[in-house]
Amino acid sequence: MYDERFPGLRRRGFLAAGTTAAALALTGCGGGGTDGKADSGSGGTPRRGGRLRAAFAGGGASETLDPHLANLFADVARAKALYDKLADYGADLSAQPRLAEKWESNKTLDRWRVTLREATFHDGKPVTARDVLHSYRRIADPKQAFRAKASLEPIDLDASRATGERTVEFVLKRPTAEFPNVLAAFGAYIVPEHAADFDRKPIGSGPFRFVSFTPGRSAVFRRYDDHWDGAPHLDEIEFVVANEESARVNALLAGQVEYAHELNPTTARAHEGRGQIEIVRLRNSAMQAFCMKTDRPPFDDKRVREAFFLIADRKELVDGALSGAGEVGNDLFGKGYEYYASSLPQREQDLDRARALLKQAGAEKLKVTLDTSAVAAGFTEAASIFRDQAAAAGVTIDVKMGSKDSYWSDILDGGTLCCYRSGAMPIEAHLSQRLLTDSTTNATKWRHKDFDALYQQAQSTRDKTERAAVYERMQRRLYTEGGFLIWGFADWILGTARRVRGVETKAPANTLDWARFDKVWLA
Repeated sequence: MYDERFPGLRRRGFLAAGTTAAALALTGCGGGGTDGKADSGSGGTPRRGGRLRAAFAGGGASETLDPHLANLFADVARAKALYDKLADYGADLSAQPRLAEKWESNKTLDRWRVTLREATFHDGKPVTARDVLHSYRRIADPKQAFRAKASLEPIDLDASRATGERTVEFVLKRPTAEFPNVLAAFGAYIVPEHAADFDRKPIGSGPFRFVSFTPGRSAVFRRYDDHWDGAPHLDEIEFVVANEESARVNALLAGQVEYAHELNPTTARAHEGRGQIEIVRLRNSAMQAFCMKTDRPPFDDKRVREAFFLIADRKELVDGALSGAGEVGNDLFGKGYEYYASSLPQREQDLDRARALLKQAGAEKLKVTLDTSAVAAGFTEAASIFRDQAAAAGVTIDVKMGSKDSYWSDILDGGTLCCYRSGAMPIEAHLSQRLLTDSTTNATKWRHKDFDALYQQAQSTRDKTERAAVYERMQRRLYTEGGFLIWGFADWILGTARRVRGVETKAPANTLDWARFDKVWLA
């Protein structure tokens, strides 16, 4: 039954139980940062007390509080309220210590010693090395499909062991300089060694403890006073499911929730500066791109790929496809993230040079199909805009609409050119998951053994400055002849009631300070 405390939500059908929301892939939907906090993010001394109601799109009656199955934004927000990870990603996507107080490697980078901080679960029991190993082994269970399984692959969990109550020695299968990224992986939450009933009696070490949960409807959590990072300001947080963007906005305007996740640019423009609600923009969020298959004509010729880089008018794409709610890209992933090659010049449209390259490649009257779909905001608009831009260079683009249900699997191996997007992850993870010869999500079919060797060199380089130099070499290669035409980075937009404070604006989705409700308060 619907919660009678929210008759408006029930009456308008805001609690759309049973409907499904688009899954949040590991690519996520991220955010960059602004130079400060929004009005909703500041506001003096934090005040203790009250319940904040946060509206997210949900997953219907099949929702679970098992943190290792977290898939939607709502799942992740609930999981981080109840549980902790050993590390989490900062605003620049570098790993920041959480339950891990510190980590240190041996000289060959294939053994890492992790020391836990003193923390307790909600039942008062300490978080121990045994709990950590149990959690990771549970995630890695070959019979299960837990989110973080692939991220934990570098760890030899049979050889890894507890060397003390609060110390773990992780034995790795190969040198891994960025091992802290593994500790921060999406879904790598620590649960008690004997955890069982996740939906009725979940016990974590997070800032909030369980009160109630109705899948597809609502979850209520209460402040955990003994949290190692300090007790939350709020007494309680309630996650309310509202699958339609209009439902979340209307609930916020009606005072039925204080936080609405994922608003579109049109909504933001309509309400920004009007005084009713606050709009929070997480800049540089989701990467927006066209993906060229480098293993087949016409994009197996790097001159054609360079021509397409030069055809794109990135500002027109951002203004038209994203309604201006974003920043131009430079054909590289991770703008503003750790290791990003910011020294490369911003690429501009040059149709004369593009035509000359196409002529050299024998592709003067090139015709190519561009796969797109309404699966993500701005995809169909971007395809139309780029079709017109290409026509000015003598290229004919046939825009093909794909199914929202199968688009991502269809474009992974099929076609030659497609619309693509990605959210926040470390640049190292983007390289390893998408650009190595054996990467499972290698959508551009970028397969170069010398490039693979550079990645292995970076991973076995202990000195961070030297490692950064290797990553820059890899990015220069991609900038010159890669298959990702990255034209922009979209804002991620939130809405809050005016009395909400402490919402961090430099927090890509899935990172530490996104949905950080333990640091939010009601003025």
